[in-house]
Amino acid sequence: MSSTPTIASEIAGAQALPLLDLVNYQEGSIVSRVILKREKGNVTIFAFDEGQGLSEHTAPFDALVQAMEGEAEVTVAGKPLTVKASEVVLLPAEQPHAVKATTRFKMILTMIRS
Repeated sequence: MSSTPTIASEIAGAQALPLLDLVNYQEGSIVSRVILKREKGNVTIFAFDEGQGLSEHTAPFDALVQAMEGEAEVTVAGKPLTVKASEVVLLPAEQPHAVKATTRFKMILTMIRS
């Protein structure tokens, strides 16, 4: 897994923006951009080059993966799921999960701290 460059910026309010254009693919990498960050949660958009992924880890709160483009294998508590554009997966708190792009893949990750 390569390093994940992060653009630490949020989008401006009261405007319509094309989701797919908020983050671009980078060869051999994962690129992320925080689009909303608050005390109780945040929303981050990711672009994974084919074959790139996030290794298995856990989080103390629920997260929602919304696939926007491409396809990935999302593993939750040892169960592999094929996730395609326009599908969602809930990553329950304290359960191990991982993501691996089977094609170039863009997703939105919404984490809720509660």
